[in-house]
Amino acid sequence: MNIKYTTRSSRKGFKAGALKKGMEYDYAKQCEYVAIFDADFQPEQDFLLRTLPFFMHNPEVALVQARWAFVNDTASLLTRVQKMFFDYHFKVEQEAGSATFSFFSFNGTAGIWRAAAIKEAGGWKDRTTVEDMDLAVRATLKGWKFIYVGDIRVKSELPSTYKAYCRQQFRWSCGGAHLFRQVAKDILVAKDVSILKKFHMLYSFFLVRRVVAPTVTCILYNIILPISVMIPELFIPIWGIAYIPMVLTVVTAIRHPKNIHILPFWIFFETVMTMHRMRAALAGLFELSEFNEWVVTKKVGNNFEDNEVPLLHKTRKRLRDRVNFREILFAAFLFFCASYNLVFHGKTSYYFNLYLQGLAFLFLGLNFTGTCTCCQ
Repeated sequence: MNIKYTTRSSRKGFKAGALKKGMEYDYAKQCEYVAIFDADFQPEQDFLLRTLPFFMHNPEVALVQARWAFVNDTASLLTRVQKMFFDYHFKVEQEAGSATFSFFSFNGTAGIWRAAAIKEAGGWKDRTTVEDMDLAVRATLKGWKFIYVGDIRVKSELPSTYKAYCRQQFRWSCGGAHLFRQVAKDILVAKDVSILKKFHMLYSFFLVRRVVAPTVTCILYNIILPISVMIPELFIPIWGIAYIPMVLTVVTAIRHPKNIHILPFWIFFETVMTMHRMRAALAGLFELSEFNEWVVTKKVGNNFEDNEVPLLHKTRKRLRDRVNFREILFAAFLFFCASYNLVFHGKTSYYFNLYLQGLAFLFLGLNFTGTCTCCQ
C-alpha cells in the first residue's frame, strides 16, 4: 500500500493551513480525489468503494459528503441533545440541499473532494475558522455541485463537556458570520450561479441562519421576555413566544422519537446556547475580539485496555475554569424576573417558564452535562 504519514512543525493557518500544506506534496498532486477525516472519525473499510462511484459519471460533482454517526451519543444528556441537533442538520439541511442541487456546506470531515474542484476554487484558505464552508461556497460559485449520501455513516465522537461544545459552536457560528461578510459580494456578482441559488445562499443560509436567528432568539427569550413581566406596557403575543417556537421545535426533534422525552431539556439547552451563538455571530460579523481564534475541540477518545492511563489527565482548575459566570449571571437575572412575576401578577404569568430557564442557565453554569459528576 502506498501510504505516507506526514506532520508539520507549525500550526499556521490551523486546519486550513494543514490541508493546504498536505495538497502541496508531490504524491497529493498525483491524486484525483481527496478524502478528509478529522482525528476522531472512524471510516468503514468500504468507504471509498461506496463514495467514489458518485464521481465516475458525474463530472460536475465536486464533493460527496457522508453522514456522521456517534459512538458516545448516549453518554450524557449533553450528547443526546447534540445528536438531536445533528440529526436535523443532516436529514433536513444537508439532504434537502443535495436533493435539489441547492447549496449545502461541506462538514469539514467525512467527505471526498475532487482535487480539480479544490484547485479551481482557489484551494484552502485560512481567512476564517470555517475553511470547509469557505471552500464549499467558492466551489459552488464556480458551478460545481455537491452530493450528500446519508446511507454512508462515519463514526465520530461528540464533545462530552459543556465548555468543549461551547467552543465548537462559537467557532462554527463566528466563522459562518465572518464568512458571510467575506463572500457576500462574490455571491452577488457570480455568473455561474442562478438568482434563486444566490438568494438562498445570501438570505437563508447566511443572513437568517448565521446572524438573524441566534440574535433574535437570544434577545427575545433571554432579555425581552423576562423584562416584559416588569413592564406592563410591553405586550408579547402568545403566538410569537409559544406557538411558532413549539412547532419549529417539534419539527426539529421529530426525527428522534426515541429521545422525545428529553425534548424539554433540549429546548432550554438551546435557549442557553443562543447566548453563545449570538455573541459569536456578532464577533464574526463585526470582526470583534476572538473572531479568528481557533480553539481545538477536545475529545476524550478511547481509554487504554488496562484503564491505568487515561488519554486526558485531570488537572486542578481554578474557580473561573469550573464555573461559567455568564450563565450564572443570566440565571440570577431570570430568577429575579420570575420571582417578580410570581409576586406581582400582571397581564402575563411567565414565572414558571422563567424559573425553568434560569435553572438551565444555572446547571450549565456549573458545567452540568447530565452525568453523575456535576462540576467537571
